[in-house]
Amino acid sequence: MKHVLGICGSASQNSTNLSILRRIAALSAANFRMEIIDDLTVFPHFTTAQTLAHVPKQIEEIRAKIDQVDGVIICTPAYVFSIPSGLKNIIEWCVSTTVFTDKPTGLITASAHGEKGHAELTLIMQTLQATLSEKTSLLIQGVKGKVTTEGEIVDPKTAEALSLVVQSFSDLLLSATSTK
Repeated sequence: MKHVLGICGSASQNSTNLSILRRIAALSAANFRMEIIDDLTVFPHFTTAQTLAHVPKQIEEIRAKIDQVDGVIICTPAYVFSIPSGLKNIIEWCVSTTVFTDKPTGLITASAHGEKGHAELTLIMQTLQATLSEKTSLLIQGVKGKVTTEGEIVDPKTAEALSLVVQSFSDLLLSATSTK
């Protein structure tokens, strides 16, 4: 069974983004087991001087977790046309490593608008050499009218798009394993 890390970029507890990750975990239970990180406030603020030496324990642990899983799915809102600071912080701690290099990655931005935040996250993850594609990425605009806080997807087009992303991500996980 494949092991996937879901990272919720939202700073809100019980966010719609967390509900989406839980929905993905349920949809994909036959293909992979997903562990979700939903509180990014527990990680210390990025400090360049500690990126290689005297790395905080929580950062060593998250880096090791990302390195060891078969894939990563990030589900996040956009805040002020960008990705949330907690998510950016975690990613910054990983820049000096290769934990995302060739890592099968799914990106979902679920927000009111989210276009610029989604583009930014895509560029960042491409820079870190994560393995992703348009098929493993999804922008859900107007999310509050499409997904309930309980995770029910009330918009049929969104439900179909999410299912396609989950299937494409599962296919990417399988193809990554067969090329190792």
